[in-house]
Amino acid sequence: MKKYLNFNIKAIALLMTVLAVSSCETDFDNPNAATDAQVFSSREGILAATIGMQQLYSTTGLRWIVETPAVTTREAGITTTFQNMIDLEDGGDIPNSTSNIVGLWSTMLRVMSISEDIAKNAPDLNINDGTKSGLIAYANLFKAMAIGSMAQNYEQVIVAISQDGDAAFVSRTEAYNTAVALLNEAQNLIAANPISDEFSSEILRGNIDLENTLQAMSARYNLFAGNYDAAISAAGSVDESSTSVFTYDSQNLNPVWSRVFQNGVPNFKPRDNFGLPASFSIDPADGRVDFYLVPLDELNINQLPIEDLAGFFDEESGTESIPVYLPDEMSLIIAEANLRKTSADITAAVTAINNVRTDNDDVFGVNANIPAYAGDTSVEALLNEVYLNRRLELFLTGTSLEDSRRFERPEPSTSAKVFTDERNRNFYPYPNTERDNNSNTPADPSI
Repeated sequence: MKKYLNFNIKAIALLMTVLAVSSCETDFDNPNAATDAQVFSSREGILAATIGMQQLYSTTGLRWIVETPAVTTREAGITTTFQNMIDLEDGGDIPNSTSNIVGLWSTMLRVMSISEDIAKNAPDLNINDGTKSGLIAYANLFKAMAIGSMAQNYEQVIVAISQDGDAAFVSRTEAYNTAVALLNEAQNLIAANPISDEFSSEILRGNIDLENTLQAMSARYNLFAGNYDAAISAAGSVDESSTSVFTYDSQNLNPVWSRVFQNGVPNFKPRDNFGLPASFSIDPADGRVDFYLVPLDELNINQLPIEDLAGFFDEESGTESIPVYLPDEMSLIIAEANLRKTSADITAAVTAINNVRTDNDDVFGVNANIPAYAGDTSVEALLNEVYLNRRLELFLTGTSLEDSRRFERPEPSTSAKVFTDERNRNFYPYPNTERDNNSNTPADPSI
């Protein structure tokens, strides 16, 4: 993230202490380290911790969130012989120690831990009420996104940190509903006590539109939980002209750029046609193709066709911003939810689909700019159209595995190295770091 020069050296030291403590699997006494009580008992410390939470999610977190399901669902093909990447592309019985499996899980738990500490301690601080509400709402947002990211990839997840190592696991539906409840609480907090100028200038910095981001994430997780009317309402409340982005600098690089471009040694590259099977026809004029992909007549080590990457990830400096969400995701949520309701609303779904297909003024430049839909208007056909557009619009945003399951794309083979599978896993195994320390860890999914 951008450096915040108004924080003094003590604040940065506190921030680093929070990250270090939160990232440890085992606690060791360090007489020179600030305690949690010291970190979260001052304005300076809690603001630094909030910046640290966002930084952890937007750098380390996004790496795992994007890369891991991208390889599993064929959005990306590996271009390295690192074992973690081989495990992901091979599929089948992935080891519990694979770094992507461990990294995604443990980083989201660290984000959750920091967010819980912020929300717990902010009410007791002698600070502006609008700063308090902003801190708690922001903590809720990141905890919700951490829970949501885990639920998209694991069959059961943790929604509350236990210092005793016995955290309970819940179903994915319960996890999504927990995320929604956190987001609702956040919205109510800032409605009752609007965020202060202090919070806006110190934390949001003009990069995050908190109100719209809360609504956007509520729409996403309500959809995933099957709360279709709530998803439609939340998505319809998002201002399509608003933007929320994670920003990067030379010390905190765009995490996807780091994996694809840094040092000229890519770990993965995008697959041809977004990794979609030939049964999906992409309009050659669709502007999202050129936005995200650069033609490359090459095969990866498993003889899968790959392209070069553009989009939000190819700026030479590695500091290009990544949107927290894309506005057209809201239209696709509205379309899908209207199709999945007990009484499908075909007209509303087609209208929402066309908002995406005909878009030529997207605030981030992700413009399909193709004619309105003119095909079969059965629910099945329209869901296929929504899936196609989600794949193109939300490329490398971490939603592809959740989408592949939800749209009932073909089940993966039970064996590894079936590279014709659209996805090679349904869920990931639980990392050994959790299983070794938490007796509540469920059995691994078979595939």
